Amino acid sequence: MKYFKSNDIAIMALSAALWGVLNSIFSPIFFQMFGVPFLCDLIGFAALTLTVWWTRKLGSTTVVGLVATLINFIMNPGALHFLGFSAASVVFDAVSWLVRYDNAFRRSSYTFATMVPISTLSGAVAGFLIGTFFMATPALVRWGGVLGWAALHAVGGVLGGIIGAMLVVALVSRGIQTQLNRQASIPTHTPKTP
Repeated sequence: MKYFKSNDIAIMALSAALWGVLNSIFSPIFFQMFGVPFLCDLIGFAALTLTVWWTRKLGSTTVVGLVATLINFIMNPGALHFLGFSAASVVFDAVSWLVRYDNAFRRSSYTFATMVPISTLSGAVAGFLIGTFFMATPALVRWGGVLGWAALHAVGGVLGGIIGAMLVVALVSRGIQTQLNRQASIPTHTPKTP
């Protein structure tokens, strides 16, 4: 039996492509205009939230992060800082698994209460790693050092978590169900006919 089904692979591929392509095209422009790294976090953690909602499998967001990193390196070979997001996707994966997927997506309020803090923590991890290993000192000094850079990415994680949770709630309210929800709604026995 396969761990990832074809629909899981499809959503992982779509999320990774969305994150990798949009990040490599628009995030540098956004960063040059405003000097803050919010857009890469916003795109990434919204995509990771959608992925974990759909698949509800450990490893799915890690795969998305690694494929998005590969896409980002193809489109922007010098963007080594994206390795921080690879690590953040592993953190996102592990923490959402610890929370338990059914708990996280049981109600709209639970989705916001779990996905926003998970995205915030993951954003802070990405910011800390990027600030520690990939940022030039003058840029770090401007934002208060490594911890300031981690806080900026945490804010981006908040925004990405909110948008991701809003997308999940909107999909659920419109009757879009994951494979697990559809299987749960199918009766396990057939009624007897006379």
